[in-house]
Amino acid sequence: MLSDLFLLPEERDNPDTRIDDHHPEGVAWSVGNHVRPVVHGVPYMAELHERITAMGEGDLLYFVDWRGDPDQQLTDDPRATVSATFAGAARRGVDVRGLLWRSHWNKFGFHSEKSRLLGIEIDEAGGQCLRDMRVRTGGAHHQKFVVLRHRDDPTRDIAFVGGIDLCHSRRDDARHAGDRQRIVMPQVFGKRPAWHDVHVAVQGPAVYDVETTFRERWEDTTPLTLNPGRLLSSLSQGEVLTARPLAEQAPPPPEVSEGTDAVQVVRTYPSILPKGYDFARWGERSIAHLNTKAVATAQRLVYLEDQYLWSEEVGRHFGRALRENPELRLIAVIPLHPDVDGAVSLPPQLYGRKLAMDLLIEAGGDRVAIYGMTNAGGYPVYVHSKVCIVDDRWASVGSDNFNRRSWSSDSEIACAVQDTREGSADGGGGVRDTFALRLRRELVGEHLGVEPDDVPDDPDEVWDLMAACAERLDSWYAAGSPPRGRRHVPRPKAPLRGTAVRWRRRSGAASGQAGVERPAGQLRRIERPELTRAQLLWAPRLYDLFDPDGTLGKADRI
Repeated sequence: MLSDLFLLPEERDNPDTRIDDHHPEGVAWSVGNHVRPVVHGVPYMAELHERITAMGEGDLLYFVDWRGDPDQQLTDDPRATVSATFAGAARRGVDVRGLLWRSHWNKFGFHSEKSRLLGIEIDEAGGQCLRDMRVRTGGAHHQKFVVLRHRDDPTRDIAFVGGIDLCHSRRDDARHAGDRQRIVMPQVFGKRPAWHDVHVAVQGPAVYDVETTFRERWEDTTPLTLNPGRLLSSLSQGEVLTARPLAEQAPPPPEVSEGTDAVQVVRTYPSILPKGYDFARWGERSIAHLNTKAVATAQRLVYLEDQYLWSEEVGRHFGRALRENPELRLIAVIPLHPDVDGAVSLPPQLYGRKLAMDLLIEAGGDRVAIYGMTNAGGYPVYVHSKVCIVDDRWASVGSDNFNRRSWSSDSEIACAVQDTREGSADGGGGVRDTFALRLRRELVGEHLGVEPDDVPDDPDEVWDLMAACAERLDSWYAAGSPPRGRRHVPRPKAPLRGTAVRWRRRSGAASGQAGVERPAGQLRRIERPELTRAQLLWAPRLYDLFDPDGTLGKADRI
């Protein structure tokens, strides 16, 4: 039954939202959808550009993002930027509306000014893009989605949801050569950091639920900012702080012909002061509630890809499932190295990883495997995807990471997908093209360096192939020597010891065994981080700043 792996309306635990109002009584999901994995920024941005340029008068383009860079190219054409594409649509009569997180101060390395500039270009074209600071102190709006609706042909309606921001460094592909428009990252990632990410393309009635998520936040009566300094800055710059009304919401798109995917849209919203959201006065944690419900059913394999995998709460969450089912295995693909570097900022992030990994390994032992990725040039690939697949029958893709802030403190959105065909609820059972299985095949195929169709269905075979891939690469790199004339700190023997501290001062890519061809695949084994005694004294105190817990003092801790 779908309710075994989806939340019922009351389990969403948010009486203020209207997201389930149009569903049948007792149902909090839609059926008749077609959901397609979109892996990496290059194909996602190209499709987005193609679809938006085909839109015309009366169509709707609604988007929400953590960051929006006006000059980010959507294709190789330098004219096909985010601002030019979105503003061009507005000039053609498309109703373009956007909400971007008004980030922390630029002095801290954030991007508030970029969002303001994108908003100006869209506003001048006739659309409206607002900077939104309705967040918990230290929190962020982290949702990333785009909704395209068509006045004259709702069968073309589509929503894109996941981890890919409309900004620099995201436009990479499976080769992982990096985006030419890069952001600054630690030296270990090289001059063009490689980026691994996942979105989903949703067609069918579920588009309506993603659109409702946008409308609830757009129409919320909470002021965009209550910070006096931010308010004064906005007023002095003439920034518009009032959202123009939206057109009446059209009915849900029709079910897709032969669409077999049931989709549940889940979110995270914190409770904020002094005034909570109209649509979530006490917050919403349906992402955490749903993942808890789904993982509790896991029998053979939980497959994760995540930017962080932090915290005791996350370690206990998956550790509980590992303890309750001795046959269950867990595979996680995360960054080899965090996206920050430095004596102060790096140890707290490693500490967060250690909290989770200690509990996972304690619960599952050798049934837990944690991997990172390297590209063909020897540089780490930054894993930014947020994916959870349970027994190849349930999958979630969204903006939410496996850490405290994503499940309690920041705004997030995810799409959970189940196949409705008979025989699909047992992990395949003769139905070999379920969304969950297709997604897992595509991701594992990339990591192994094989075609998706060549990835086995059997979880035990997948486990063995990934372990063998990592062992070959680790051994090949361990046998390597640094190139002549390049500064190089000796690298730990394979498998990598997961501290990342040893990588911190390294300049240049890793080199492998001379005269021996690099083995296929991308996987490197990650072990538990090692911190010094001194770091273990102070890192926990700073960790809470990186990964705040929005449920502190509440009964519904994750």
